[in-house]
Amino acid sequence: MPLKVNIKPGEKFVVNGAVMVAGNKGASLILQNEATILLGKDIIQEEEANTPAKRIYFSILLMYLDDHDSKQYYPTFIRLIEDFMEATSFNQVRKTLLHIVQDVNAAKYYRALKTCKALIGYETEVLAYAQDRGVSPDLNALEAAHDDR
Repeated sequence: MPLKVNIKPGEKFVVNGAVMVAGNKGASLILQNEATILLGKDIIQEEEANTPAKRIYFSILLMYLDDHDSKQYYPTFIRLIEDFMEATSFNQVRKTLLHIVQDVNAAKYYRALKTCKALIGYETEVLAYAQDRGVSPDLNALEAAHDDR
């Protein structure tokens, strides 16, 4: 089934490892077959992976973009997951981590990235709350990430 992706003007995106930039009018891509595609908003640089959830996201990102050699990133990914599991007692967070592992083990990297983004959002709320800068973290956002299962 074809996938239509709309790219904003000047937005960077990656298709099968090639970094591209949309022209000043943007672009509309229709992918007719399986391809690795990421929009600029979904890509983070290594130096941006400065929290546990972001480090997990970055390791999945590397596996997704380098599917041929994805196994080299897997040990780091599992270590990061285990560290996060040890650091939390919230069942919903643990469930989210397990969903991410299941998706990675099934090579469903994009789905794992999407779920990990929800985990990053929750982590951001927890860190803000811990610094007295936010409202109580909402575990329901993690539940919503599991709706398509």
